[in-house]
Amino acid sequence: MTQFDSVEFADADLIVVGAGFYGMTIAERAASEGFKVVVLDKRDHIGGNAYSYVDSATGIEIHKYGPHVFHTNSEQIFAYLSKFTEWTPYEQRTWSLSKGRIYPLPINLATISLFNGRVMSPAEARAWVAETAREITEPRNLEEKAISLIGRPLYETFVKGYTLKQWQTDPRDLPAEIITRLPVRFNYDNRYFNDVYQCLPRDGYTPLFAKMCATRKIAVHLGVDWFDLPDHREPPAPVVYTGPIDRYFEFRFGVLGWRTVDLELETHEVDDFQGCPVMNYADADIPWTRISEFKHFHPQRAYGPRTVIAREFSRFAGEKDDPYYPINLVEDKARYNSYRELAREEKTVFFGGRLGTYRYLDMHQAIGAALSAWEKHLRPHLANGAPLELREAG
Repeated sequence: MTQFDSVEFADADLIVVGAGFYGMTIAERAASEGFKVVVLDKRDHIGGNAYSYVDSATGIEIHKYGPHVFHTNSEQIFAYLSKFTEWTPYEQRTWSLSKGRIYPLPINLATISLFNGRVMSPAEARAWVAETAREITEPRNLEEKAISLIGRPLYETFVKGYTLKQWQTDPRDLPAEIITRLPVRFNYDNRYFNDVYQCLPRDGYTPLFAKMCATRKIAVHLGVDWFDLPDHREPPAPVVYTGPIDRYFEFRFGVLGWRTVDLELETHEVDDFQGCPVMNYADADIPWTRISEFKHFHPQRAYGPRTVIAREFSRFAGEKDDPYYPINLVEDKARYNSYRELAREEKTVFFGGRLGTYRYLDMHQAIGAALSAWEKHLRPHLANGAPLELREAG
């Protein structure tokens, strides 16, 4: 991984802007078929937001941008990624602190029973939730959707304060689809995800990415901002752009709304700080949204007597921040549609990934979208000059 070299750039068959899962999947697929690929990333590391590193003081693997747990129902996606890593089985179980009491998440039969202070059967829990949710019949926003799913009491306890902190936006102004990612169960299954495959890369995410680009057909240049290159508007090869779509078009229609996350790391001289990987803080008067304790993600590893935690704070993303979650208000959707029309006019640029398509994508979704884009659009374009009829993934 050398400094940027204009000769190497000129010889490329494909240029990929962004070294996260979407960009690196495209790069690996292209290189596997003999195409020469140049990957650029303005950060000083590969892996995008999934980047992890080993803390030198404790030996604990840290997920720099917050915890990432790989999960998917797709055998194809799991098999593809398995070419670059062995796996450690891992099922995420999250807990929530509300008004001094601990509850399991996602909301399940144990959560509902604890909340009501008595053991409830699945039928009793369903009836209670249905009764408390009956006020909403046609949900129009996040608050109403949440109430329709879990009822107002559970919404007020677990969702409202957390959402206000995470989005700093009234839940009534947020789209309903945001809350549908949180499952609700009427049994004692407290796994956060339902997917068939749930695991973590055995040696960490960064070694996985290193194997994806371990070929002379891929040249990775870090610390290089695409927009600092004098000829970025006339690239010598097709481009897969995974950066913010509004930045690409110089914010012509305004800035898209994003949330970003600040992580405050702390090392503690104890073996175990909180007893679980992730603790949510549901109350609005506690400034952080959750605390992650990284050693719990790999209990099979022989870590020492210290631990590292990360307090997570959410806020609006500024121009220089790393964007995480699209806010997707009505005005954001309209603005993105305008950018999408501009993207369709680009002749040699393919927009993909979370930032390029203004969609929240889990890791497996980003990989799946990249594999699909490669087969349907990029591979035919590079192999025989087929037009890039679609300029975005999805």
